[in-house]
Amino acid sequence: MVAVKIDGKAFAEAVRRDVAAHVERLQSDHSITPGLAVVLVGEDPASEVYVRNKGKQTRECGMASFEHKLEATTSEAQLLDLVTSLNADPDVHGILVQLPLPAHIDSDKVLNAIDPAKDVDGFHVSNVGLLATGQKAMVPCTPLGCLMLLRHHHGKLDGLNAVVLGRSNIVGKPMAQLLLRDNCTVTIAHSRSRDLENIVRSADIVIAAVGRPEIVTGAWIKSGATVIDVGINRVERDGRKRLVGDVHFDTAAEVAAAITPVPGGVGPMTIACLLANTLMACCRALGLPEPSGLTA
Repeated sequence: MVAVKIDGKAFAEAVRRDVAAHVERLQSDHSITPGLAVVLVGEDPASEVYVRNKGKQTRECGMASFEHKLEATTSEAQLLDLVTSLNADPDVHGILVQLPLPAHIDSDKVLNAIDPAKDVDGFHVSNVGLLATGQKAMVPCTPLGCLMLLRHHHGKLDGLNAVVLGRSNIVGKPMAQLLLRDNCTVTIAHSRSRDLENIVRSADIVIAAVGRPEIVTGAWIKSGATVIDVGINRVERDGRKRLVGDVHFDTAAEVAAAITPVPGGVGPMTIACLLANTLMACCRALGLPEPSGLTA
């Protein structure tokens, strides 16, 4: 068996085209342009690249991009003041504070200061609770992207056994909630799980999100399973730096029915879903119908 490679890059391009078409209709029918504000504190190189890509793709979809780059010495109070002003700005429909923040700033305090309706990262405790109880919420971008890829590949997910490897607030926990909503039988596995290999091998769907390079090999994968690799790990091999996932792609692809590559799998979906969330937040703020296919 040779696994189908799930092309997240191509699917993300389709999502962005869909978002751009909806944005164009909002502008023509309602004279409104969705706006996304991204806040970066400090000069983390990876975060700077990510924020730059977000701004570029936001503008390409016809949205307004508001970028706030603050010094690493910015105080927690100053950052909270900025969040308060963005909450009150009618031109801003989505707010994202790039993580990680400097050590002197309480990330939870800042994230929970964002208006939940503008919380396009889905990290506010209110959105976490709404998702957990099956209510309408802003959904974290990476799990939403994974769900979109799974729905596109499988159609309905009813009754499938899913193992989420990793229990982070950003990916693992919300991913499990989304899979439950789509009627999967869900197990969250982690570093303290006993007999981890056999737990993963029981899954029809494997979501790997632990941040450990290629920990999941083909020996862990059930024949015919679908593997979604969320991991992005920078490793050095043969004197060259490269990106690998949490799944050993070559061995897993020999037994899985479908698998996402790294890079080019889940990664491109994260920003695409951020744009979809911003569009959704704008529509909800205006009381307009929500675009179908762009949310959980």
